[in-house]
Amino acid sequence: MTHFNPAVFFCLVFTTFFASVAPHWAPATATWYGSAEGDGSDGGACGYGPLVSIKPLKSRVTAVSPILFKNGEGCGACYKVRCLDKSICSRRAVTVIVTDECPGGICSGGATHFDLSGAAFGRLAVAGEGGDLRNKGVISITYRRTPCKYRKKNIAFHVNEGSTEYWLSIRVQYQDGDGDVGSMQIKQANSDNWIDMKHLWGANWAITQGPLKGPFSVRLTTLETGRTLSARDIIPSNWVAAKTYTSGLRFH
Repeated sequence: MTHFNPAVFFCLVFTTFFASVAPHWAPATATWYGSAEGDGSDGGACGYGPLVSIKPLKSRVTAVSPILFKNGEGCGACYKVRCLDKSICSRRAVTVIVTDECPGGICSGGATHFDLSGAAFGRLAVAGEGGDLRNKGVISITYRRTPCKYRKKNIAFHVNEGSTEYWLSIRVQYQDGDGDVGSMQIKQANSDNWIDMKHLWGANWAITQGPLKGPFSVRLTTLETGRTLSARDIIPSNWVAAKTYTSGLRFH
């Protein structure tokens, strides 16, 4: 469920330390998983759950090796990938979003590897050759970071199932720009103090002290460039677990 409160006031702060996207293409390898024209993971190690099979994530997802997954802090990052076999590959790049981890095999040992959804992998080929490209198995690609773009979507905060006034867990959704989260903080009602949240796994963060009193403001800082965004009173005092609260904010 998604709840939007138009009366909520938001504060947006940008702090940029580095360039927002990687300027160059780097070498990597790629495979695909799931069904041939499918969405790839069913949820995945980032914890996005059914969002991976719904637009705008649908068919655009990828699992990545640990060097890009970054223990879950790489979740939500967007990359452009393109394959190099001129006999079958299209010249266009495909944009994919990190929603899962590829931990072993070809993804191990410090390798940079993308395990794309079947649909995304097929789009690397020229028209009509997606099946033949998938039959090749492992292919050589180049990749680079690219800003995430979610048309008609604002950044949302999902309160995870099982959250209580003593254990509040949040997942960020539809974060444009860098896409990743390096740190999160929360501020309770009638307080000026920001409290650090703990990174649990994937894209999920939590605060374990309590009792906690809403409404809650949430501040996130991206991992890639250190940009900061604050959503004031985004989670109301009568918040409900397993519910999503949509802000009026975007990074761009």
